[in-house]
Order: sequence, then C-alpha cells, then structure tokens
Amino acid sequence: MSEQLTDFNSKILLFGEYGVIHNAMALSIPYEEFGGRLTFEPHFLSALEAKKSNQSLKKYAAHLADLIETQKLPFVFDVETFEREIEAGLLFDSSIPQGFGVGSSGALVAAVYDRYALEKISNTKPLSGTDTVRLKESLARMESYFHGKSSGMDPLICYLRQPMLIESKECINRVGLPKSKVSGKSGIFLINTGKPGNTQPLVNLFLDKCKEEGFLAVVKQEIIPFSDNCIKAFLKGEAQEMFENLKELSALALSYLRPMIPRRFHKIWKRGLDTQSYYLKLCGSGGGGYLLGFAEDLDKAQAELHEHELKIIHRF
Repeated sequence: MSEQLTDFNSKILLFGEYGVIHNAMALSIPYEEFGGRLTFEPHFLSALEAKKSNQSLKKYAAHLADLIETQKLPFVFDVETFEREIEAGLLFDSSIPQGFGVGSSGALVAAVYDRYALEKISNTKPLSGTDTVRLKESLARMESYFHGKSSGMDPLICYLRQPMLIESKECINRVGLPKSKVSGKSGIFLINTGKPGNTQPLVNLFLDKCKEEGFLAVVKQEIIPFSDNCIKAFLKGEAQEMFENLKELSALALSYLRPMIPRRFHKIWKRGLDTQSYYLKLCGSGGGGYLLGFAEDLDKAQAELHEHELKIIHRF
C-alpha cells in the first residue's frame, strides 16, 4: 500500500460518560484541534517516539492476528499487509495527548480500520442504523486492546468525523449541533489538569460502585436523567434549561464521582457551583486529562479561572 495521508481527528464526549454503560444517552463530537495519521514519516513525533509507536503497532498487530485466529474479529482484516508495513517502519504520527479523554486510541483504531479492513463500511456516505451499529461493534472489538473493554464510540466518532447522538446501544445517529457563534457570550471549554488519566481502573471502580444499590439508584434516577436532559436542551438550543440541568449534574459528579476528579480540582469544581459562573464535568473517564467546562458568561468564567488556560471549543 502507498503512503497514507488520511488524518483522523480527536473527539470529545460532551455528555454521557459512565451513563453509556447503563444504555443512557450520550453526545460525542469530533474535535479538530488534535489528530493523527498512519505514515512512515513522523511530523509530530520525535525519532524516539516514532520508534515506540512502531513497536506499539507491532504488539497491536499481534493482538489483531490473535483475534483473527480465534474468529473474534467480526470483519475481514488484512493483517499480513499491516504487519509488513510495520516492518517497513509504519507509525501512528499523532498530536492527540494520550490519557486526556480526547480519543487517542480511538483515532488510531479508526486509522487502522480505514487502511486495512477489507470490504470496510464507508465513512463517505450516509449509513443505515444497522451499518452504524455493526461498525461500532467492529471498532469496539479493535479498541478493547487499549482499555480492556470498549463501547466503540470513540473510534466511531473519529472514523465518521460527525457528531453522534447515542440514544441506546441499538440507536446511534448523526446529529447536527447548534451553530457555534464566534461572538457568543456563553460556551464550552476544556481545562487541562496537567496529567493523564487511566481509563480502565476508573471504569472498573465505577462498575464496582454500581454493585451498591444506593449508588446505582443515584446513577439511574439522577445522573442519567440530568445528563439526558442536558443533551436534549443543548441540541434544541435551549441554553437556560441546559445550564439548570448542568448545575445538578456537576454537583452529583462532585458527590458521587469524586474519585474520578483530580484532587486539586475539587475546590475549583465546587467554586463553580457556588458562584454559578461555570460548571465542570468529566471529559471521558476522568482521573486526569481534560475537564469540560460550561459557562453562561465565558469572560466571567475566565476571570474566575485565571490560573488556568481555557481552551474554548464551542460558543453560543
């Protein structure tokens, strides 16, 4: 195969982290700030990082070969060409920070599927609901190598390059977002916690907590409904209703998902709730990486969070 120059961007899960485990709604969007591509010539990576990437791909290819051998990969995959190109120096040249909740493994999986899947499901034309679910399941099987278990949502967003609304495991559709306004007063932003998170142990912790009847009741009766309401209000452009639900969602996360929030951000999280200048939530599984912030007045939020650089991703 020839040099591959297809970029796959990062993604942001706006709403639905952890809730998707219980078949709740989720809204995920592509994020063009970061991206990666399969290539033989590194641009973002140093020589040492490029070598490590090549070695990582070699281990990943061996994993995929095992899945093929045990008939656990639900599509035809050209692993021989993948392995041959890895021997020739193939690497994943990426600017996506790893462990920051913005889809570093999702973009890699999307790129590998795009290049080596035979009779792949196309990302250049509208998909039926059946094809979308089938694609998500294929990508989930590929990404499970990185997290132990994957929903397939991250690589799906990276591959399709479209905002996706997950209403249930069987109902996933492309969706239009309210248009971002350059001069919008309100908005959504990212805060860099300064350290990566680790998805698998946090997901395992959440699953263990869900064995407690009281915790599971809070998830199903409070966290999920408020998150679903945020999604519906955001897509309708009903900002006031979204912020009302966001306040409750942010407070619940601080109370019940506290281990997923880096300790030095507990006070900052609470300050937003107290002043109502901004509301924070997890970006992915948490533990580090980025936090998501929402503010009715971005200037006011930036003033209160002056010690942090806010990366604004959407204005309205």
